[in-house]
Amino acid sequence: MDHKGRVKGLQTVFDRNHLDALLVTHLPNVRYLCGFTGTSGALVVDETRSAFFTDGRYTEQARAEVQGARVVIARKSPLAAASEWLMGRALGRKTRRRLGIESEHLTVAARTQLTRMLPSGFRLGETRGLVEQARMLKDADEIVRLRAAAILGASLFDRALDVIRPGVKESEVAAEMEYVARRAGAEEMSFPTIVAAGKRSALPHGRASRAAIPLRGFVVCDFGVILAGYCSDRTRTVHVGRPTAKARAIYEAVREAQATAIKIVRAGVSVAEVDQAARSILKKRGLAKHFTHSTGHGVGLEIHEPPRIAAGQTEILRPGMVITIEPGVYITGSGGVRIEDTVVVTERGCEVLAPSSKELITI
Repeated sequence: MDHKGRVKGLQTVFDRNHLDALLVTHLPNVRYLCGFTGTSGALVVDETRSAFFTDGRYTEQARAEVQGARVVIARKSPLAAASEWLMGRALGRKTRRRLGIESEHLTVAARTQLTRMLPSGFRLGETRGLVEQARMLKDADEIVRLRAAAILGASLFDRALDVIRPGVKESEVAAEMEYVARRAGAEEMSFPTIVAAGKRSALPHGRASRAAIPLRGFVVCDFGVILAGYCSDRTRTVHVGRPTAKARAIYEAVREAQATAIKIVRAGVSVAEVDQAARSILKKRGLAKHFTHSTGHGVGLEIHEPPRIAAGQTEILRPGMVITIEPGVYITGSGGVRIEDTVVVTERGCEVLAPSSKELITI
């Protein structure tokens, strides 16, 4: 990955954001810009160079991983070491010094500490999503990694189908899927695996519980892995026992909503249009009020990234964006259905990562 190019791209937007430097503390952003994968570190990027700060636990790891930035192993906190470096740089001799901070990821305590450590001439400027904006557009290497993660993640559903049976606990299904994932090389799961059966399938984020799968009803499985740092995200819904005509109609409505939304994904389309495409189908079926979340989100180094695929959002899709399409219907006291795939936006459409049949599977 071209970490130096990413830093240079970030530096080009300093002027328009009225910045002299940026303090990067959100670890996924640190990884994106310099390659460090540890759990303690801060990156400072000014107009001409960058420096990465961590502690002695990561001496060898930082020297092996960090690219395009000077590595500083500090005896104090990375935040304190970064502050000292900033004061010692030419930046510290400017009359006006504006340091960008990732306000959404910096705690109040850390911001207070930073303010106390820096001279009074420094001004802290909030930069919401500056690095995340760049991360929305995946390069070729990132797409390769995301595709590999999607393929591995998709394979877990085969194990779920082997295990889902009446009387089996949701947590047992999740455990089997996660075991297969780790055996296949996943670093970890992208998020706590969702297995929600029967009435619990009406919970959009019904994490696997000790509840047993009933004799009849939907089972929503939402799962993903992290592979080479990149996440996958996928949802499939099956039915235990013979589905009623109503249950089958709900499933088919969600399947049509997802297919319709995927069909219009391409560069130049707004994310709100994609969301509306899914909702329009469910509205025709009288199910719109049961679709209670956005149609999707970006995926990359984090499981939830910009853009958000929802009404009221103004982002325009561009080639290289990787997003989920995941409409759902959730009827309290009855059950729910969600179908989700991850797609890469192209000029003329999109590529579904790890495509598979979405016909209703009954067990």
